[in-house]
Formats: sequence, C-alpha cells, structure tokens
Amino acid sequence: MAVKIRLRLMGTKKRPFYRVVVADSRARRDGAFIEEVGYYNPLTEPAEVKLNEEDILSWLSKGAQPTDTTRNLLSQAGIMKKFHESKLQK
Repeated sequence: MAVKIRLRLMGTKKRPFYRVVVADSRARRDGAFIEEVGYYNPLTEPAEVKLNEEDILSWLSKGAQPTDTTRNLLSQAGIMKKFHESKLQK
C-alpha cells in the first residue's frame, strides 16, 4: 500500500481550506484517510499552517511520500530538513 501525505480540500466555493492528511494513494482526494496531521489556510495573510511535526516525521520514516505542494509546506516549516538530518544520522 503506497501512502501519501497530501492536502484534503475543505471549505466552500471560493473559500478553500485544506487539511493535511495521510492517505492511501489510491483513495480519492477528499475520500478516506488514515490520519489527519495538520491544516493549511491560504486565505489568511500570511497563510496559516499548523502541522503535527512528530506524526509527520513518524509517517515519513515509515515511507510515506508527500505530494509536491505538501512537500513545499513541510520544507517551509523545516520538517523536511529535520527528516533528512535524522536519516543521515542513522
């Protein structure tokens, strides 16, 4: 089972709000997910991002792959750097 860390669209028309979830890659965008690990609100200035760092690092170490947009959010939060550093220490 391929697991992805990706955005799940919430909110209404012209007022998007996203939840960062861990889901099977075969599941629909807004379908079933395994765990919610944060959220992203692009409407606020600056954009509001809240991520559960421990859970995300745990899923990354288990082999979950972030999508491109999610990878950018994780990089801005410094989580990808911590993951790569921990990978190099092993």
